[in-house]
Amino acid sequence: MHKTGSCLCGAVKYETRGELRPVVACHCTQCRKLTGHHMAATACLLKDFTLTKDDGLVWYASSASAKRGFCSKCGSQLFWQHNDAPHISITAGTLDDDSGIGFWGHIFCSDKGSYYEIPTDEIQCNDKPTDYPALKE
Repeated sequence: MHKTGSCLCGAVKYETRGELRPVVACHCTQCRKLTGHHMAATACLLKDFTLTKDDGLVWYASSASAKRGFCSKCGSQLFWQHNDAPHISITAGTLDDDSGIGFWGHIFCSDKGSYYEIPTDEIQCNDKPTDYPALKE
């Protein structure tokens, strides 16, 4: 599967080749503060990921174990990466074409905002579950 994506202004562009993980909605406090709601992200293996333009890309160390990539020009939230992980999470809304990826469910639901409800027919986990969709290396 070949996909391309970018930030809102086009200062950061990327492409992926290979499998993409289904989209996961993360309701943790960091993701909610970063996005203003919750994060919806897919992921791909680093070997299948290429930055094709990184004029505005800035990384923020959001914890001792992970960093978040965003565009310094337009503010688009683009990536999340655990230190030393073989994959990178990509915000689903930055894909040029999100067809064929699918949706898995919701994680860290115990941190979700009180102003919205998660559909009861979708997977809901209070933390990161053991059966979380993983990419094959």
